[in-house]
Amino acid sequence: MAARGGLAECTLSNVGLAIHLLGKPAVLRDGRPVARPKGRKVWALLTYLVCSDRPTSREQLARLLFSEADDPLGALRWNLAQLRRLLGEREALQGEQVRLRLPRDTFVDVRTVTRGTWLEGARVAGLGRDLLEGMDFASSPAFESWLLSERRHVKASSEAILREAALARLGSGDPRGAAELAARLVQLNPLDEGFQALLIRTLVLAGEDSAAKQQFEACVALFRKELGVEPGPDVIAATEAAGQASTEATAAAATAPTRSGTSAARAQLHAGQAALVAGDIELGLRCLRAAVTEAHRCGGVETQVEALVALGSSLINAVRSRDEEGAAALHEAISLAVTAGQRSLIGTAYRELGFVEFLRGRYERAELLLGESIAVSGDQPAGRATALVLLGACFTDTADYPTALEHLAGAVELAAPLEDCRPLARGLAFTARAYLLRNELPGAREAATRSLEIARRSWPAYLPWPASLLAEVDLEEGDLDRAREGFQHAFELGCQFGDPCWEAMAARGIGRVEAAHGNADAAIGWLVDATVRAVRLPDAYLWAQGYTLDALCTVAIEHGARNAARWVTDLESLAARTGMRELLARAYLHRCRLGDDAALVAATLLVDEIDNPALQKQLGDVTTSAAGPAAGEDRF
Repeated sequence: MAARGGLAECTLSNVGLAIHLLGKPAVLRDGRPVARPKGRKVWALLTYLVCSDRPTSREQLARLLFSEADDPLGALRWNLAQLRRLLGEREALQGEQVRLRLPRDTFVDVRTVTRGTWLEGARVAGLGRDLLEGMDFASSPAFESWLLSERRHVKASSEAILREAALARLGSGDPRGAAELAARLVQLNPLDEGFQALLIRTLVLAGEDSAAKQQFEACVALFRKELGVEPGPDVIAATEAAGQASTEATAAAATAPTRSGTSAARAQLHAGQAALVAGDIELGLRCLRAAVTEAHRCGGVETQVEALVALGSSLINAVRSRDEEGAAALHEAISLAVTAGQRSLIGTAYRELGFVEFLRGRYERAELLLGESIAVSGDQPAGRATALVLLGACFTDTADYPTALEHLAGAVELAAPLEDCRPLARGLAFTARAYLLRNELPGAREAATRSLEIARRSWPAYLPWPASLLAEVDLEEGDLDRAREGFQHAFELGCQFGDPCWEAMAARGIGRVEAAHGNADAAIGWLVDATVRAVRLPDAYLWAQGYTLDALCTVAIEHGARNAARWVTDLESLAARTGMRELLARAYLHRCRLGDDAALVAATLLVDEIDNPALQKQLGDVTTSAAGPAAGEDRF
């Protein structure tokens, strides 16, 4: 097939069975198309079984797909027989619990996009196209809801694949190939600021200054029209990518010793790191860029990798809204470090890239990158512990609690003897969050208290996160006064540090306290403010926005707010796109409370996948409740 975006599409010449569900669905055996089945429900059944990848009872499948039939289980049996014929697997899909087991060498396009490497995913012919494109299932509203959510998730996975492929191309010195991929990315999602910045940066570095200027102007016009805002600093910085390094190297040289070569590059590297420690971010970045430039000029690959990793990490951690620029530097570092054999720096780069993906809810990409970081980190306990914390946080966000707690326990054990307190404080805080989401309050209190004590001693900037978690434990235990005090303190600290995540989490808590006191107007006001704060900057932690939206939906439905349905839709869209399974289940449960009976089927299927007694209780409460949405004054 023809190459697209610098990457040849997968030909599947050596695959026995190939299942294509992106775009127009098809099954191929030994490279030849299999006759299409009659009706759409066979494709629907295949798609659900492929994407769920878990045993599902026949009764649940019948309710999901064939509830309108006179004999739902009979309709399911007929479609299962059609599916066996389509796959050529006559012994498959038997028994009460139905699970799709495919031959080991089977290619499934949607699984490759959601779980494969960027190189594998970028070669998928249907990348960026809809799941079961053009098909609708109006007679099965529960399946229609599930399919909409899955389409959102697959589209986001396609975007993540293209973004990572473009960054890797850029890092390996192919800006034109990167620009082609970035253009496809912007076509899929033109309102993503990071994608726009990436396209502009790749065009500049490819020498296409006129095209870069046109893209920047188009981006500004689009953002003003659709969002009513100006593009952020990452987009602005992208337009300056070509001359930035040389300009800042010249500026930094004025304060550097008059020497050149590797020694000069290392001097700039050390000066940059010292400036960052001292809090002078701009000087630090100038020196690090100068170190990259000088090391590149003199052929100092090892120093260039060190400087690129330091620069990329600083842009991600010390400067807000510059994650795309930082990611580009880290991908370049990985490309160089592989040839130089600098395993520890490769591990650092992968870890920082995984952190960016975690924040933006691209969890499959984050898990792959963090796994790579652990694999190459060797005997670096601080780096391994941090990667384990982030993996645990990813699994918590996606509601795989057993795996999350296992990773977090490993991180805490590894971090406990370290001089650097940050991995331990983080590990304990995220452990507290996992226990809190499961309503296991004693464990949550112990872990949050330990994290808070460490932050007070050694890491004040981290205080708002464990403080909010501890206040939420107080709230769940009914101590409203103590909870309000804790949330208020966390909010003030979050505002002081200017962190949108900390601010949002604390504001969410204050809103819940107001709701517990019966102050509906104040509660909804705080919760709306929390959802806005959560995404005030483009590199904010998306799970925090979802968590605040969930609380807002709960209060809004309880008090009959007129915007309740819109907020539920916002939550459902975010959770579906990112794979935040528990928040998606909660969105479905909110829909049930608003009178959408079909949402209960989708909610039940999701809740059954998740090991969380607290969520099971929520499902039970909704299932047994005969009441509709609570009546109340039309406030918002």
